[in-house]
Amino acid sequence: MTLSKIIAALCFLLLIAYTWPIVIPEAGRSSNTLVIYGFSILEEVVTAGILPAFQKRWKEQTGQEIRFYTSFAGSGTVMNQIRFGAPADVALFSNALDAYRLKGAGLIRHDWTASPHKGIINRTPIILIVRKGNPKGLSRFQDLERPGVGIVHPDPQTSGGALWALLAEYGAFDLPEGGSAAAAREGMLRLWKNVIVLGSSARAARTQFEMGFGDALITYEQEAVKDLTRGKFNHQVAVPDWTIYSEHPAIAIDRNVPPEKAPLVQAFLDFLWTEEAQKIFVQYGFRSITDERLDAENPYFSTVPHPFTVEAFGGWPRANADIVEGLWRNQILEEVHR
Repeated sequence: MTLSKIIAALCFLLLIAYTWPIVIPEAGRSSNTLVIYGFSILEEVVTAGILPAFQKRWKEQTGQEIRFYTSFAGSGTVMNQIRFGAPADVALFSNALDAYRLKGAGLIRHDWTASPHKGIINRTPIILIVRKGNPKGLSRFQDLERPGVGIVHPDPQTSGGALWALLAEYGAFDLPEGGSAAAAREGMLRLWKNVIVLGSSARAARTQFEMGFGDALITYEQEAVKDLTRGKFNHQVAVPDWTIYSEHPAIAIDRNVPPEKAPLVQAFLDFLWTEEAQKIFVQYGFRSITDERLDAENPYFSTVPHPFTVEAFGGWPRANADIVEGLWRNQILEEVHR
Protein backbone atom coordinates (compact mmCIF):
# COMPACT_ATOMS: atom_id res chain seq x y z
CA MET A 1 0.00 0.00 0.00
CA THR A 2 1.36 3.40 -0.99
CA LEU A 3 1.87 6.18 1.54
CA SER A 4 -0.94 8.22 -0.02
CA LYS A 5 -3.37 5.31 0.35
CA ILE A 6 -2.34 4.78 3.97
CA ILE A 7 -2.92 8.47 4.69
CA ALA A 8 -6.30 8.35 2.94
CA ALA A 9 -7.32 5.30 4.98
CA LEU A 10 -6.28 6.96 8.22
CA CYS A 11 -8.22 10.11 7.30
CA PHE A 12 -11.30 7.98 6.60
CA LEU A 13 -11.01 6.25 9.98
CA LEU A 14 -10.60 9.59 11.72
CA LEU A 15 -13.69 10.89 9.93
CA ILE A 16 -15.70 7.90 11.13
CA ALA A 17 -14.47 8.40 14.69
CA TYR A 18 -15.34 12.09 14.51
CA THR A 19 -18.78 11.69 13.02
CA TRP A 20 -19.96 8.51 14.73
CA PRO A 21 -18.97 8.54 18.40
CA ILE A 22 -21.48 5.93 19.51
CA VAL A 23 -22.96 2.87 17.81
CA ILE A 24 -26.69 2.51 18.38
CA PRO A 25 -27.81 -1.11 18.65
CA GLU A 26 -30.83 -2.14 16.62
CA ALA A 27 -32.91 -2.04 19.81
CA GLY A 28 -32.08 1.66 20.01
CA ARG A 29 -34.14 2.26 16.89
CA SER A 30 -37.38 0.90 18.30
CA SER A 31 -40.41 2.97 19.26
CA ASN A 32 -39.65 2.85 23.00
CA THR A 33 -36.17 4.41 22.74
CA LEU A 34 -34.90 7.96 22.34
CA VAL A 35 -31.56 8.83 20.75
CA ILE A 36 -30.50 12.32 21.79
CA TYR A 37 -27.46 14.25 20.59
CA GLY A 38 -26.66 17.51 22.36
CA PHE A 39 -24.07 20.21 22.81
CA SER A 40 -21.57 19.77 25.61
CA ILE A 41 -22.85 21.83 28.54
CA LEU A 42 -26.30 20.22 28.38
CA GLU A 43 -24.99 16.76 29.21
CA GLU A 44 -25.44 16.86 32.98
CA VAL A 45 -28.85 18.53 33.09
CA VAL A 46 -30.20 16.21 30.39
CA THR A 47 -28.83 12.91 31.70
CA ALA A 48 -29.24 13.59 35.43
CA GLY A 49 -32.32 15.82 35.40
CA ILE A 50 -34.46 15.90 32.26
CA LEU A 51 -34.36 12.25 31.19
CA PRO A 52 -35.24 10.73 34.59
CA ALA A 53 -38.12 13.23 34.97
CA PHE A 54 -39.47 12.47 31.51
CA GLN A 55 -39.07 8.73 32.06
CA LYS A 56 -41.17 8.97 35.23
CA ARG A 57 -43.88 11.03 33.51
CA TRP A 58 -44.02 8.71 30.48
CA LYS A 59 -44.29 5.62 32.71
CA GLU A 60 -47.15 7.21 34.67
CA GLN A 61 -48.99 8.16 31.47
CA THR A 62 -48.41 5.03 29.37
CA GLY A 63 -47.03 2.31 31.65
CA GLN A 64 -44.06 1.97 29.27
CA GLU A 65 -40.35 2.06 30.00
CA ILE A 66 -38.02 4.08 27.76
CA ARG A 67 -34.39 3.48 26.89
CA PHE A 68 -32.15 6.46 26.16
CA TYR A 69 -29.00 6.76 24.09
CA THR A 70 -27.13 10.05 24.32
CA SER A 71 -24.04 11.70 22.90
CA PHE A 72 -22.65 15.16 23.68
CA ALA A 73 -19.98 17.31 22.03
CA GLY A 74 -19.51 20.79 20.65
CA SER A 75 -22.64 21.93 18.81
CA GLY A 76 -20.90 22.11 15.43
CA THR A 77 -19.49 18.63 15.98
CA VAL A 78 -22.96 17.32 16.84
CA MET A 79 -24.36 18.87 13.68
CA ASN A 80 -21.67 17.18 11.57
CA GLN A 81 -22.21 13.85 13.30
CA ILE A 82 -25.90 13.93 12.45
CA ARG A 83 -25.25 15.17 8.94
CA PHE A 84 -22.92 12.23 8.28
CA GLY A 85 -25.37 9.65 9.60
CA ALA A 86 -25.55 9.62 13.39
CA PRO A 87 -29.07 8.31 14.24
CA ALA A 88 -30.28 11.13 16.50
CA ASP A 89 -34.03 11.39 17.04
CA VAL A 90 -33.63 14.75 18.76
CA ALA A 91 -30.83 17.30 18.53
CA LEU A 92 -30.17 19.87 21.25
CA PHE A 93 -28.11 22.61 19.63
CA SER A 94 -26.28 25.57 21.07
CA ASN A 95 -27.81 27.74 18.35
CA ALA A 96 -30.31 27.57 15.52
CA LEU A 97 -27.60 27.94 12.87
CA ASP A 98 -26.80 24.22 13.15
CA ALA A 99 -30.49 23.44 12.63
CA TYR A 100 -30.58 25.61 9.51
CA ARG A 101 -27.61 23.67 8.17
CA LEU A 102 -29.35 20.33 8.69
CA LYS A 103 -32.53 21.71 7.16
CA GLY A 104 -30.52 22.73 4.11
CA ALA A 105 -29.17 19.18 3.90
CA GLY A 106 -32.73 17.78 3.98
CA LEU A 107 -32.49 16.12 7.41
CA ILE A 108 -35.00 18.48 9.05
CA ARG A 109 -38.16 19.02 7.03
CA HIS A 110 -40.56 20.67 9.47
CA ASP A 111 -40.62 24.29 10.66
CA TRP A 112 -39.17 24.03 14.16
CA THR A 113 -39.72 27.77 14.71
CA ALA A 114 -43.47 27.01 14.88
CA SER A 115 -42.80 25.19 18.15
CA PRO A 116 -43.23 27.05 21.46
CA HIS A 117 -40.69 29.85 21.87
CA LYS A 118 -39.43 29.16 18.32
CA GLY A 119 -38.02 25.84 19.47
CA ILE A 120 -35.84 27.40 22.19
CA ILE A 121 -35.80 25.38 25.44
CA ASN A 122 -33.55 27.51 27.69
CA ARG A 123 -31.00 30.32 27.63
CA THR A 124 -27.92 31.64 29.40
CA PRO A 125 -25.89 34.83 28.94
CA ILE A 126 -22.29 34.88 27.73
CA ILE A 127 -20.05 36.07 30.55
CA LEU A 128 -16.40 36.13 31.63
CA ILE A 129 -14.83 33.84 34.19
CA VAL A 130 -11.70 35.43 35.64
CA ARG A 131 -9.11 34.48 38.22
CA LYS A 132 -10.08 34.85 41.87
CA GLY A 133 -9.79 38.45 42.97
CA ASN A 134 -9.86 39.53 39.32
CA PRO A 135 -6.24 40.75 39.45
CA LYS A 136 -6.39 42.33 36.00
CA GLY A 137 -9.71 44.10 36.58
CA LEU A 138 -11.57 42.47 33.71
CA SER A 139 -15.31 43.10 33.57
CA ARG A 140 -16.21 44.08 29.98
CA PHE A 141 -15.28 42.80 26.55
CA GLN A 142 -13.47 46.11 26.05
CA ASP A 143 -11.12 45.14 28.89
CA LEU A 144 -10.01 42.09 26.93
CA GLU A 145 -8.40 44.33 24.29
CA ARG A 146 -5.64 45.40 26.68
CA PRO A 147 -2.06 44.26 26.08
CA GLY A 148 -0.98 41.42 28.32
CA VAL A 149 -4.44 39.86 28.76
CA GLY A 150 -4.65 36.17 27.86
CA ILE A 151 -8.05 34.88 26.70
CA VAL A 152 -9.30 31.30 26.59
CA HIS A 153 -12.02 31.01 23.94
CA PRO A 154 -14.08 28.14 22.54
CA ASP A 155 -13.35 27.45 18.86
CA PRO A 156 -15.91 28.88 16.40
CA GLN A 157 -15.07 26.03 14.00
CA THR A 158 -16.68 23.44 16.30
CA SER A 159 -18.37 25.15 19.24
CA GLY A 160 -21.78 26.76 19.31
CA GLY A 161 -20.76 28.62 22.45
CA ALA A 162 -17.95 30.23 20.47
CA LEU A 163 -20.43 31.59 17.92
CA TRP A 164 -22.49 33.12 20.71
CA ALA A 165 -19.26 34.60 22.10
CA LEU A 166 -18.51 36.22 18.73
CA LEU A 167 -21.94 37.87 18.69
CA ALA A 168 -21.54 38.97 22.32
CA GLU A 169 -18.18 40.56 21.51
CA TYR A 170 -19.50 42.26 18.39
CA GLY A 171 -22.60 43.59 20.13
CA ALA A 172 -20.61 44.94 23.07
CA PHE A 173 -18.70 47.23 20.69
CA ASP A 174 -21.53 47.96 18.25
CA LEU A 175 -24.79 48.32 20.21
CA PRO A 176 -24.08 50.82 23.04
CA GLU A 177 -24.52 54.53 22.35
CA GLY A 178 -21.52 55.67 20.36
CA GLY A 179 -20.78 52.15 19.11
CA SER A 180 -20.52 51.21 15.45
CA ALA A 181 -19.67 48.40 13.07
CA ALA A 182 -16.23 49.93 12.60
CA ALA A 183 -15.66 50.03 16.36
CA ALA A 184 -16.78 46.39 16.58
CA ARG A 185 -14.29 45.35 13.93
CA GLU A 186 -11.36 47.09 15.60
CA GLY A 187 -12.35 45.98 19.09
CA MET A 188 -12.76 42.35 18.09
CA LEU A 189 -9.46 42.41 16.22
CA ARG A 190 -7.59 43.60 19.32
CA LEU A 191 -9.50 41.11 21.49
CA TRP A 192 -8.69 38.17 19.20
CA LYS A 193 -5.01 39.07 19.17
CA ASN A 194 -5.14 38.22 22.89
CA VAL A 195 -6.73 34.76 22.43
CA ILE A 196 -4.10 32.25 23.53
CA VAL A 197 -6.10 28.98 23.69
CA LEU A 198 -9.04 27.62 21.68
CA GLY A 199 -11.16 24.80 23.10
CA SER A 200 -13.18 22.51 20.82
CA SER A 201 -16.28 23.16 22.94
CA ALA A 202 -17.33 25.43 25.80
CA ARG A 203 -16.60 22.56 28.17
CA ALA A 204 -13.15 21.96 26.64
CA ALA A 205 -12.31 25.67 26.92
CA ARG A 206 -13.30 25.57 30.58
CA THR A 207 -10.92 22.64 31.10
CA GLN A 208 -8.06 24.65 29.57
CA PHE A 209 -8.82 27.57 31.88
CA GLU A 210 -8.89 25.22 34.88
CA MET A 211 -5.43 24.00 33.86
CA GLY A 212 -4.12 27.53 34.36
CA PHE A 213 -4.21 29.02 30.88
CA GLY A 214 -5.25 32.65 30.44
CA ASP A 215 -6.64 35.45 32.55
CA ALA A 216 -10.23 35.24 31.30
CA LEU A 217 -12.53 32.59 29.85
CA ILE A 218 -15.41 33.65 27.60
CA THR A 219 -18.23 31.19 28.21
CA TYR A 220 -21.81 30.55 29.27
CA GLU A 221 -23.00 31.81 32.66
CA GLN A 222 -24.21 28.26 33.30
CA GLU A 223 -20.61 27.06 33.44
CA ALA A 224 -20.08 29.16 36.57
CA VAL A 225 -23.52 28.77 38.13
CA LYS A 226 -23.46 24.98 38.17
CA ASP A 227 -20.29 25.08 40.28
CA LEU A 228 -21.45 27.96 42.47
CA THR A 229 -24.51 25.95 43.50
CA ARG A 230 -22.18 23.20 44.75
CA GLY A 231 -19.62 25.44 46.40
CA LYS A 232 -16.94 24.27 43.97
CA PHE A 233 -16.26 27.51 42.10
CA ASN A 234 -12.68 28.71 42.58
CA HIS A 235 -12.75 31.68 40.23
CA GLN A 236 -14.85 34.82 39.82
CA VAL A 237 -17.71 35.81 37.53
CA ALA A 238 -17.55 39.07 35.58
CA VAL A 239 -20.74 40.02 33.72
CA PRO A 240 -20.21 42.47 30.85
CA ASP A 241 -22.69 45.33 30.86
CA TRP A 242 -23.59 44.47 27.26
CA THR A 243 -23.80 40.78 26.40
CA ILE A 244 -25.99 38.29 24.58
CA TYR A 245 -28.43 35.65 25.78
CA SER A 246 -27.52 32.37 24.10
CA GLU A 247 -30.72 30.50 23.23
CA HIS A 248 -30.72 26.75 22.67
CA PRO A 249 -33.18 24.89 20.40
CA ALA A 250 -34.41 21.30 20.59
CA ILE A 251 -35.38 19.81 17.24
CA ALA A 252 -36.59 16.47 15.92
CA ILE A 253 -34.46 15.04 13.10
CA ASP A 254 -37.14 14.05 10.61
CA ARG A 255 -34.89 11.77 8.57
CA ASN A 256 -34.29 9.54 11.59
CA VAL A 257 -37.76 9.40 13.18
CA PRO A 258 -40.07 6.66 11.83
CA PRO A 259 -43.84 7.21 12.18
CA GLU A 260 -44.14 4.74 15.07
CA LYS A 261 -41.62 6.73 17.13
CA ALA A 262 -43.00 10.19 16.34
CA PRO A 263 -45.44 10.33 19.32
CA LEU A 264 -42.61 9.62 21.79
CA VAL A 265 -40.33 12.20 20.20
CA GLN A 266 -43.06 14.84 20.25
CA ALA A 267 -43.95 14.04 23.85
CA PHE A 268 -40.31 14.52 24.83
CA LEU A 269 -40.09 17.85 23.04
CA ASP A 270 -43.36 19.02 24.61
CA PHE A 271 -42.01 18.05 28.05
CA LEU A 272 -39.05 20.43 27.67
CA TRP A 273 -41.39 23.45 27.88
CA THR A 274 -43.31 22.23 30.93
CA GLU A 275 -42.82 23.97 34.25
CA GLU A 276 -41.26 20.79 35.63
CA ALA A 277 -38.55 20.73 32.96
CA GLN A 278 -37.96 24.47 33.11
CA LYS A 279 -37.39 24.24 36.87
CA ILE A 280 -34.83 21.50 36.24
CA PHE A 281 -33.00 23.72 33.76
CA VAL A 282 -32.95 26.54 36.33
CA GLN A 283 -31.65 24.17 39.00
CA TYR A 284 -28.72 23.27 36.74
CA GLY A 285 -27.88 26.88 35.90
CA PHE A 286 -29.88 27.59 32.73
CA ARG A 287 -32.45 30.38 32.66
CA SER A 288 -36.06 29.58 31.86
CA ILE A 289 -37.36 30.45 28.41
CA THR A 290 -41.02 30.12 29.40
CA ASP A 291 -41.28 32.07 32.67
CA GLU A 292 -38.60 34.44 33.98
CA ARG A 293 -40.12 34.17 37.45
CA LEU A 294 -38.71 30.65 37.71
CA ASP A 295 -35.19 32.13 37.55
CA ALA A 296 -35.66 33.47 41.09
CA GLU A 297 -35.25 29.88 42.29
CA ASN A 298 -31.53 30.05 41.48
CA PRO A 299 -29.79 32.73 43.60
CA TYR A 300 -26.56 32.54 41.59
CA PHE A 301 -27.88 34.14 38.42
CA SER A 302 -26.21 37.50 37.75
CA THR A 303 -27.93 40.72 36.74
CA VAL A 304 -27.26 41.54 33.10
CA PRO A 305 -27.54 45.34 32.62
CA HIS A 306 -28.03 45.37 28.83
CA PRO A 307 -28.87 41.93 27.45
CA PHE A 308 -29.57 41.39 23.76
CA THR A 309 -30.37 38.43 21.51
CA VAL A 310 -29.40 37.29 18.03
CA GLU A 311 -32.42 39.20 16.74
CA ALA A 312 -30.38 42.39 17.24
CA PHE A 313 -28.42 41.23 14.18
CA GLY A 314 -31.35 40.01 12.10
CA GLY A 315 -31.39 36.37 13.23
CA TRP A 316 -28.85 33.58 12.81
CA PRO A 317 -28.56 33.35 9.01
CA ARG A 318 -27.78 37.04 8.70
CA ALA A 319 -25.59 37.17 11.83
CA ASN A 320 -23.59 34.22 10.55
CA ALA A 321 -23.09 35.79 7.12
CA ASP A 322 -22.20 39.25 8.43
CA ILE A 323 -20.36 38.64 11.70
CA VAL A 324 -19.10 35.06 11.81
CA GLU A 325 -18.14 34.60 8.16
CA GLY A 326 -17.86 38.14 6.80
CA LEU A 327 -16.03 39.68 9.75
CA TRP A 328 -14.46 37.02 11.97
CA ARG A 329 -13.44 34.39 9.43
CA ASN A 330 -12.66 36.58 6.41
CA GLN A 331 -11.11 39.58 8.13
CA ILE A 332 -10.12 39.09 11.76
CA LEU A 333 -8.61 35.63 11.47
CA GLU A 334 -6.61 36.71 8.43
CA GLU A 335 -5.15 39.69 10.26
CA VAL A 336 -4.51 37.82 13.51
CA HIS A 337 -2.50 35.14 11.68
CA ARG A 338 -0.38 37.49 9.57
